[in-house]
Amino acid sequence: MQVRNVVVPVSTRGVAKQARDVATIIFSAFLVAAGLRLFLIPHQLLSGGVAGTASILGYLTSPKYISLFYFAINLPILIWGFIAVGKKYICLSMLSVLSTTWFLNVIPLMKLTQDPILASIFGGVIIAGGVGFSLRAGGSSGGFDILGSIITRKRDIPMGTVLFVMDGLVILSLGFFKSWDSALYAMLCIFVKSRVINLIHIRHVKLTCFIVTKERDKMLCRLNLLPHGVTVVNAEGGYSHEGNTMLMTVTTRYELAELRKTILETDPKAFVNVLETVEILGRFKRLT
Repeated sequence: MQVRNVVVPVSTRGVAKQARDVATIIFSAFLVAAGLRLFLIPHQLLSGGVAGTASILGYLTSPKYISLFYFAINLPILIWGFIAVGKKYICLSMLSVLSTTWFLNVIPLMKLTQDPILASIFGGVIIAGGVGFSLRAGGSSGGFDILGSIITRKRDIPMGTVLFVMDGLVILSLGFFKSWDSALYAMLCIFVKSRVINLIHIRHVKLTCFIVTKERDKMLCRLNLLPHGVTVVNAEGGYSHEGNTMLMTVTTRYELAELRKTILETDPKAFVNVLETVEILGRFKRLT
């Protein structure tokens, strides 16, 4: 009896995507650490979240311990998230926390600007870039981002808004333990950060697509392969009085490119109207 060696092909596309996600997470960690070390920590400002909590503890003791506090506070949150969220998400988040901790020790502490307002704005933008890109890669920068991700997966609430509310508690702590001037500067930083995150992290944005096509069966067959349901409406052309089919589906801005590609491949002559959805009631499969 002859036995053949079976070789299981490895998806080059999947490996490339994983490598890209890891590279994005590491780069995001660098942005978070750079925003802290070059803009916020020199002025004893906060970015909110776990990094802000660690910064407060560092300001009360010594700034050199901020990276240690950052890792120590994130550790129990990551363990809880591993149980509540998912392995891939938390593994990428753990990579982000470890990378950020390392970059906090490597990047020199420099005051690039003497103006605390400019430090708040640019620090918030850079850190928001790191948080937003890590979320788009399927992970997070740890801490409050994990809590925010759980909330946005269950509710259609912008991630930046969730973080802004939770960061408010950290700001009150800074005002109480240090000074209210620093707290107001930090509030400016957090506001800028929340707005930038909302621009980058668009998982919560829902879109309703109306597709008018004559290729009813082919289009339905292709759309049913996508994660969201489809509603069929019999329609009639107002000018030609010809019978058409209108298909309605709700998707996310993340998935719109794939939906557009599917429609054009199936029926290049289809008429498509895409509207932003304000609210969804009922069953809708959210991204995980």
